[in-house]
Amino acid sequence: MALGEKDWLACCGSVKFAQEMVSAGPFSNYQEALNAAKDIWFNKVDVFGWLEAFAAHPQIGESPSQNHKSPISAQWSKGEQSTALATATDSTLQELYEWNARYREKFGFVFLIFASGRSTPEILAELKRRYQNRPIVEFKLAAEEQMKITELRLSKLFPANTTDISTTKIPHATDVTKAGEDRVSIIGGHLTATNETPAIKPSPTFTRTRPPITTHILDVARGAPAAGVEVRLETWEKDDQARPLFGQTDSGCWKLEGCSTTDKDGRSGQLMKMTDDLNPGVYRISFDTGKYNPDGFFPYVSIVFEVRESQKWEHFHVPLLLSPFSLSTYRGS
Repeated sequence: MALGEKDWLACCGSVKFAQEMVSAGPFSNYQEALNAAKDIWFNKVDVFGWLEAFAAHPQIGESPSQNHKSPISAQWSKGEQSTALATATDSTLQELYEWNARYREKFGFVFLIFASGRSTPEILAELKRRYQNRPIVEFKLAAEEQMKITELRLSKLFPANTTDISTTKIPHATDVTKAGEDRVSIIGGHLTATNETPAIKPSPTFTRTRPPITTHILDVARGAPAAGVEVRLETWEKDDQARPLFGQTDSGCWKLEGCSTTDKDGRSGQLMKMTDDLNPGVYRISFDTGKYNPDGFFPYVSIVFEVRESQKWEHFHVPLLLSPFSLSTYRGS
């Protein structure tokens, strides 16, 4: 069955996705198209394509997005939200509007969920739950929800080859292909590898197996570690001032602890000597992002943080999520 770019854009608002589907086609049946769609979405469409597809969706409870590239897509969105609209009240719609705005402010894109068959209270509860996620976790979940929506819409293009699932709620944990799991998990896997267990204050006899401060960088645009980036770790040292102040010149007040360059896994190696108890104080870790990507927005990035006396036994992992459009960091203990 030969379909054009507009047909695929109705299923997913990424131009790259639509172009790749045209190149991969024609498809003789729904399953062939679905297998190709999963491979293309998770392995060939980059982060910009994901965001483009997200932007093509209206917020739950609102009119079609101005960024939709297909009248059919707008019509399908309205149908997919029919259960939510039918179960909404003025108060739940207002609450949904407020949480949608809060979500977009935090994550930078519309809240995306497979809405077919879901009530407004159910969607609202899920929105509140996912709002607590770290940005990188939520980005992965949004990509998976997009694939569920695409799967439903593909079935509309191949009505003779598949049962109609337009009124059937696909389970939240719908599996994706192995290749797709690899594509979306590479980002989250790097960030959670050093944060699997909570920090527990050890006894004074504890001996570390790694330096107390570590870092690595992930290039979100490529979905891969960023290798070859110079990293510097410094400590604040000024006798008459315990910590740097915003807007105040601090030249000459930082002492270099160590520097390194990220390896193929995006990790910087040892930035400071091994020690059981980390000296409390203010630390600055800097990344030469300008050299890594001369055309990028950030010539360099510095993150300043303070370690308290009560935290000197903890491990501080400060990864950097780097993309041409944003930066994100979090502290993993």
